[in-house]
Amino acid sequence: MDLPRIFTIRESSHRIHNPFTADKLAALGQALHLEAGTRALDLASGTGEMLCTWARDHRITGTGVDISTVFTEKARGRAVELGVADQVDFVHGNASGYVADEPVDLAACIGATWIGDGVAGTVELLSRSLRPGGLMLIGEPYWRQAPPNQDVVEGCHAGSVSDFRMLSELIGHFGDLGYDVVEMVLADQDSWDRYQAAQWLNLRLWLDRNPDDELVAEVRTELATGPGRYVEYTREYLGWGVFALMGR
Repeated sequence: MDLPRIFTIRESSHRIHNPFTADKLAALGQALHLEAGTRALDLASGTGEMLCTWARDHRITGTGVDISTVFTEKARGRAVELGVADQVDFVHGNASGYVADEPVDLAACIGATWIGDGVAGTVELLSRSLRPGGLMLIGEPYWRQAPPNQDVVEGCHAGSVSDFRMLSELIGHFGDLGYDVVEMVLADQDSWDRYQAAQWLNLRLWLDRNPDDELVAEVRTELATGPGRYVEYTREYLGWGVFALMGR
């Protein structure tokens, strides 16, 4: 049970595996007014930057669950690096269906709602671990503008226009699920650039170091086509944000 290697190659230098900068992640933590001792669960936690930095800055505690062995080990190392290994722990496992042993104050899935087959399923999954009155965080893409054709849709790594919603529709969807949106922090084009463009250097460095690897052709194709696809499609049409929800 693990992520395909291409994911860890592509994002090998990333501490945040979505279009957030460290400043935006910190701004989100500050906006939530987190209290010391807040108990958090982060499903699909990646390399653990959210839990580790919030443990350092806000003295929260928590558990992260991720399917990647590489990312989980990096998360554990990051906790040691920031001196918070006694506050957070990281579990290698499939986040789909994971429920905390005890209710938590904050339950999050930042940019991986496929673990619940979409927003509604992920909200339901997180609700199983969340105490009444707790905070839920969902990270999710949305259309910045309506895609005019299928080429744009596929250029944004979607199968159909219905895979994502417009921002107003996404906000409405949370309400339909029975939640108030109480805070949000959105990526911008610069933070998208920092997420996507950093991947191109990771891919090129990996190619230079691994000329005989079985993934060379796949990585070479991605590097050759990715920058053009990103600036033509993703950068213009796709937004991304983290939305804080509280049940009504």
